[in-house]
Amino acid sequence: MPPRRGRGGIDHIDETTEPETRPAGTVTAPPGRFGLLLLVLVGTYLMSAFSKGRLIDGLQIVLFGGAAILAVRNSSASRRTLRLVVLALAGGTAIMLIISLGLATGPAGTGVANIWTGLILLFAVGVIVGRVLSFGTVSIQSIYGVLSAYLIIGLMFAAFYAAFDHLGGGNFFAHGQPDMTQTYQYFSFTTLTTLGYGDFTAAGNGGRAIAVLEALTGQIFLATLVARLVAAYRSPGERQR
Repeated sequence: MPPRRGRGGIDHIDETTEPETRPAGTVTAPPGRFGLLLLVLVGTYLMSAFSKGRLIDGLQIVLFGGAAILAVRNSSASRRTLRLVVLALAGGTAIMLIISLGLATGPAGTGVANIWTGLILLFAVGVIVGRVLSFGTVSIQSIYGVLSAYLIIGLMFAAFYAAFDHLGGGNFFAHGQPDMTQTYQYFSFTTLTTLGYGDFTAAGNGGRAIAVLEALTGQIFLATLVARLVAAYRSPGERQR
């Protein structure tokens, strides 16, 4: 930057900061916004916990599809990839909604819709965890992100329990306990958090194996990722100091 002639013949250096140049084609992804996703997940769970019926189950599929889309929109993928993934999620969710509500498909159709729900939630967990780990610093959005992922894991296993029940041909729970969305989610979260009340237990070896896998996943997730991020979190004021 050449010197600038000021009053009295004194040369001044123009200290205006020039904009930082970046290589062509470089895209800086904005930080994720996971607060809305967390609210959608909590609202979806509460809706299914206090309501029941075929329409509620269908609405839950739609909301879970929306949660997966929100998770993808927080990723750092290119716009073209995001559009393709969002279209695939929206189209698949619409098809599964029709299958789930169709009376002709019966339990098999509901089971297929449950598998789709579990898979898109598993995909959402991978996207969220990968995005959170890409952050340079641990912010409140990081905490929202891992909490959202933790809730999604519980809802994901509940969907797989429901699919196992509808496609397996037998009762999932022992002692004739009712098989419905509320009990799947209740059993899933008590397993994920290892509370183990014992009022609901899986009847078959397959269901028990999935429950053990969920309990291990919950403990590893809390003890490694969540605990690490919470310990590393600093408020904006602390980061400035």
